[in-house]
Amino acid sequence: MKYTEFKVKGTSAGLELITAIMMNHGIDYISIDDPEDMEEILSRKHEYGWDYIEDNLKENLDREPALSVYFDEEDKSDIIDVLKADIEQLGKDVAEGKYGSEFDVGSLEITINESDDSQWKDKWKEFFHPSRITDRLVVKPSWEEYKPEKKDLVIEIDPGMAFGTGTHETTSLCMKLMEKYMGESAEDVKVLDVGCGSGILSIAAALLGSADVLGVEIDKDAVQVARENVELNGCDDKVRVIEGDLTKGIDFKGNIIVANLMADLVMLLSESAKAHLEENGVFISSGILTDKEQMVSEAIEKAGFIIEEVMVDGEWCAIAARG
Repeated sequence: MKYTEFKVKGTSAGLELITAIMMNHGIDYISIDDPEDMEEILSRKHEYGWDYIEDNLKENLDREPALSVYFDEEDKSDIIDVLKADIEQLGKDVAEGKYGSEFDVGSLEITINESDDSQWKDKWKEFFHPSRITDRLVVKPSWEEYKPEKKDLVIEIDPGMAFGTGTHETTSLCMKLMEKYMGESAEDVKVLDVGCGSGILSIAAALLGSADVLGVEIDKDAVQVARENVELNGCDDKVRVIEGDLTKGIDFKGNIIVANLMADLVMLLSESAKAHLEENGVFISSGILTDKEQMVSEAIEKAGFIIEEVMVDGEWCAIAARG
């Protein structure tokens, strides 16, 4: 589909006024690129921060903030000319001191780009193919064919807007540990999947034999994706997916809790995981960089767990701890 990007540069304060202009025209699908957001992440102003940030995201932090809106061919009609006129008038109002002599809206530079999303929308699919994760678990994208071996448990997945294709080290580490600790009597194992994303680990638990799996996810779009994937794999009689924040307000105890999150969130979750784990259960956590493994292990032990093992793949690790 062809679309038009309408982009305006300005200060953070200026973009607030431009946002108001957009909303006055009924436009509320707005994207804002503000380097101050990245500076907040890097300075760890929040309760927890990101473990891993691509170097290119740390570059050019002195760039001018920008606001973008997107129109398809049918929507754009005359609205672009109207927006240009409104932003030009905003510049005149500021120059005349309407918002105070010191008020700065920035450059108000406008760029208009015509693009075709067919060039990039599904580009990532070229890199997602059927993959064997464990001796039994195989992950395949929903759009590709795969001839399973007799022992295979095949997870068909369409990650959509959710994290989890099985090919990332953190997900595959979780699946390997799940297969090991669910054991031969998996039908008696209840599994709590915290931050379930695409639902891949919840589905894996069901295919490995669990008859009672609860997936919890804070993002409502991911909840919908996970539910669709659960149904696609015929696991909706065993797996429930609900919207929630970690284990807050959840009345469910599992024999296994799996959490593929990130180091700080795993640490925050540890005490709650202990309370939601059946006696002698196993807490499997990943999304942890190897250089943070000791810090996370100490937090897990402090919550009352005994570390069973740490599995490493490249720069990532997963921890299995007994409650």
